[in-house]
Amino acid sequence: MSLRISRISTRPDQLGESPVWDWQRQRLYWVDGVSRLVRSYDPLTGAFDEWAVPSMVGSIALGKGDTLVAGLADGIYVLDLITGEVTPVFKPAPANARIRFNDGKTDRQGRFLCGSMGVHADPLGQLFRIGADGSGAVLATGIRISNALCFSPDGETMYFADSLDRAIRAYRYDADEGTISEARVLVDTEPFNSGPDGATVDSDGCLWVALVQVGKIARFTPQGELDRLIDAPTDMPSCVAFGGADMSTLYVTSIKDSGSGRAISRHADGGYLFAIEGLGVSGLRETRFGGAAVARTEMKVQ
Repeated sequence: MSLRISRISTRPDQLGESPVWDWQRQRLYWVDGVSRLVRSYDPLTGAFDEWAVPSMVGSIALGKGDTLVAGLADGIYVLDLITGEVTPVFKPAPANARIRFNDGKTDRQGRFLCGSMGVHADPLGQLFRIGADGSGAVLATGIRISNALCFSPDGETMYFADSLDRAIRAYRYDADEGTISEARVLVDTEPFNSGPDGATVDSDGCLWVALVQVGKIARFTPQGELDRLIDAPTDMPSCVAFGGADMSTLYVTSIKDSGSGRAISRHADGGYLFAIEGLGVSGLRETRFGGAAVARTEMKVQ
């Protein structure tokens, strides 16, 4: 296996995260959370674009039409890629400046799941499920840093981690109801000397995870066994996503300075976006958020 690694972006992100491939537009989107930017890259033309958002952004997912859904500091918003306007979809109440939204993904039915986290890594975060109508539900609580959220190809298993626990958990996911049960530890990442950061699933059902504290990217089988461990292009890889015309390119975001003091790169290429080719596997298309008009609402969290 001969890997080809390319540095894609022309300037580093402070906190690169949440790459997602738009299979209709053949374009990659990702975020620089600290700089409050949503960015994009067109591999065909080499063009970059970006949109400023009003607060720190933890994650994005594909939306309908010319939109993305974004987990900003205080809630879930729709970003219009034509106008740059952001429209609130879901905001927990009451607002809490000690909490912000972080990692998020759509399930196979188009609902957006997004975990919040304690700004100072306190166990204040929750895992939310948000529908296109703005309805929301809390699936988990007591989270310090939400990460590694993704779904098996059939959508019946949800993967999720509190990074500080150094464990990736697998949950049975009820696709009809959007609920989780039967939690189990799939991977203990303590032996790898790292908490898990962002993750994705390939077409074989294997889990690719950024081991942010040791500069590695791991592939685990659905049974939790280590299948492959490769060096990341920089010391702090933050998230991974498959893309490209045949979905075989693994895009890797990375950290330069997370702004929290917990993650500061010592690598010359810290913060850049990379592409890894030649892995011999392919990814899956991500589902777009919702199938109906977006409604603005808030949910009272008890």
